[in-house]
Amino acid sequence: MKVNNAEITISAVKPEQYPDEGFPEFALAGRSNVGKSSFINKMIGRKSLARTSSKPGKTQTLNFYKIEDSFYFVDVPGYGYAKVSKSEREAWGKMIERYLTGREQLKSVIQLIDLRHPPSEDDIIMYDFLKHYNLPTIIVATKADKIPKSRLPKHRKIIKEALGLEEGDPFVLFSSETGQGKEEAWAILEKRMK
Repeated sequence: MKVNNAEITISAVKPEQYPDEGFPEFALAGRSNVGKSSFINKMIGRKSLARTSSKPGKTQTLNFYKIEDSFYFVDVPGYGYAKVSKSEREAWGKMIERYLTGREQLKSVIQLIDLRHPPSEDDIIMYDFLKHYNLPTIIVATKADKIPKSRLPKHRKIIKEALGLEEGDPFVLFSSETGQGKEEAWAILEKRMK
């Protein structure tokens, strides 16, 4: 998909602030620093619509990016970042849970996992949460360009086994540097928009 129009429309913390056009939505979940902003920017062909930060834990709201006036990417706060108070983490947790479990427009959750490392305990908890609520999930393994091609199958296997990846949940090797996986990810999203 070629994207000509993309804009951040709202940073929300409660349901009454969510957009109300009824467009399909794709939530992006992942550890702080996994590359959610870079994923959005690469997918839409922009350098900095989604702000990348060297400070993990920067996103503290649900950021709605309207794409082509037809659907949204929703960037949710990253999990697993320790330099945030326990009460802040709990507040984010409630906000994210309320969005993921109660949003009718949500078509899929794109869970981003760093391909270079085995999934963290937080990654596994998130995937289990998504499966518990029967939420359609797409696994995007980021930073694929950092792994030698010969070792990609091994890293893919480690992630699939650690998560207990369910049959039917797509797994995309992705690089925001090279664009690897971009077309594959768009093909999956376009199917799920319907």
